[in-house]
Amino acid sequence: MFGELEGTGFEVLDPRFESCFVGHARVERLWTGGRWLEGPAWFAAGRYLVFSDIPNNRMMRFDETNGGTSVFRVPSNNSNGNSVDNEGRLVTCEHLTRRVTRTNFNGSISVIADSIGGKRLNSPNDLVVKSDGTVWFTDPSYGIMHDYEGDYGEEEIGGCHVYRHNPATGETTRMLSDFVKPNGLAFSPDESLLYIADTGATHQADGPRHIRKFAVSSNSGLTDLGVFAACTSGLFDGFRIDRKGRIWTSASDGVHVYDPDGTLIGKIRVPEIVSNVTFGGEKLNRLFITATTSLYAVYLTANGSKLG
Repeated sequence: MFGELEGTGFEVLDPRFESCFVGHARVERLWTGGRWLEGPAWFAAGRYLVFSDIPNNRMMRFDETNGGTSVFRVPSNNSNGNSVDNEGRLVTCEHLTRRVTRTNFNGSISVIADSIGGKRLNSPNDLVVKSDGTVWFTDPSYGIMHDYEGDYGEEEIGGCHVYRHNPATGETTRMLSDFVKPNGLAFSPDESLLYIADTGATHQADGPRHIRKFAVSSNSGLTDLGVFAACTSGLFDGFRIDRKGRIWTSASDGVHVYDPDGTLIGKIRVPEIVSNVTFGGEKLNRLFITATTSLYAVYLTANGSKLG
């Protein structure tokens, strides 16, 4: 069940991908037993990974020091995306409560955002914390469309948007409103670019299945640079970016890797639909992969650009 798996490995589509791994590296299954895993976030100080098991309403914890996996939080309010803020605290998107939260060092939970103009958010999905402390998150309606990953409910806010929360002012601002189902998001290493996935094809015929790219100004304004890449296998969901600006993104046949110029340079084959990834380990060179029911990992020669 655990260890090296048949049917996994690196698929080179462009010679540039060869520098991202060593030939003997192998994909390992670290744990299985979930229903739909999501939101991996790495905590360097404790050498552990937190991830969500959305339908089972729990968060799990993988301990790199002993290889064990245990329940981190139950119930989790059908948590989805997780990340780490600049102080090392857990930040989480919750479907059930339709909010974004922060877990403080004493274990208490603070609400970052749950409404705009008195109207509840849909079901925050994924998030990233910028170096200035602002929290950027996506808010599609997956968690209120049925009772499987939250509670069925009505959209109050009028669409599925991308938001920015400024902790200094307590203000949450709508940044983008032309997505069908905004999903994963990440900044380039220098934060001059923001990438956001749109998984609108899940509920709209011929809907988007791509990642869009935006230029970020000094005052956090966004300029649309168009579609960065369209998914060739299923849908993009969550993704992370390495120190050289390459995008490591989920897909239905594994992890797809894109050069900053938009070329698909390679894949990491995984035998389940991949939902998300994050870089972890002591040198941020271990890619943790959440797939349908299992947590996987593989060591790389690439390094993540930041924690979370």
